[in-house]
Amino acid sequence: MRPVVLEADDLSIGYGSKIVAEGISFTVRQGDYLAIVGENGAGKTTLMRTILGLQKPIRGSLSFGKDYSAEKIGWLPQQKETQKDFPASVHEVVLSGCRTDARRVFYQNLERKRARKAMEALGISDLCNCSYRKLSGGQKQRVLLARALCSSEGLMMLDEPVTGLDPETAKLMYSLIHQINLDGQTIIMITHDLSAGLKDADHVLQMGERCTFRVCSKGRDHAGD
Repeated sequence: MRPVVLEADDLSIGYGSKIVAEGISFTVRQGDYLAIVGENGAGKTTLMRTILGLQKPIRGSLSFGKDYSAEKIGWLPQQKETQKDFPASVHEVVLSGCRTDARRVFYQNLERKRARKAMEALGISDLCNCSYRKLSGGQKQRVLLARALCSSEGLMMLDEPVTGLDPETAKLMYSLIHQINLDGQTIIMITHDLSAGLKDADHVLQMGERCTFRVCSKGRDHAGD
């Protein structure tokens, strides 16, 4: 049986004493691909913030498995307008995802190698020295996905990773995320794009008045789960 990465038991989430969603129970194991879906206001982003440790659950429990924690998550948030004009090279943006000791000024060779490997995986090595602010929307998302891959220690969380992208570029992004999952990363993704977003997911958490968690039949081998 694959190790548990993250587990929620009868979780209630919200702000202060105001509950946004409740009765949330699910288990994510190493190598899973979980899609979190639901209408606007259903609590998808609130759940992600709770998992990231940015806010506390109101009731219930949320726990990480051995060797996992909120600090080890590779996070791709929704991109804000101010972030689209970031004045740095692609290499600098990707490299900034590497976790460094705050006391060190420079990155080590191992971290630079990790950044190069992430850029290769996302097909952006040729953009290494390009200015991030001059890239297309799809290229910027691939750069940020590479950055999240650099900071991940086995678990990646993606918040609406194809927002604002044209259909072909969105299809490419989903394909890259799927390959990252096949390469061993556990994926938790928020998406409103049910048709395309759920194509590769093997688990779905439906947020709403009644939160439901189910296993999808995606041609994967779930023996031993």
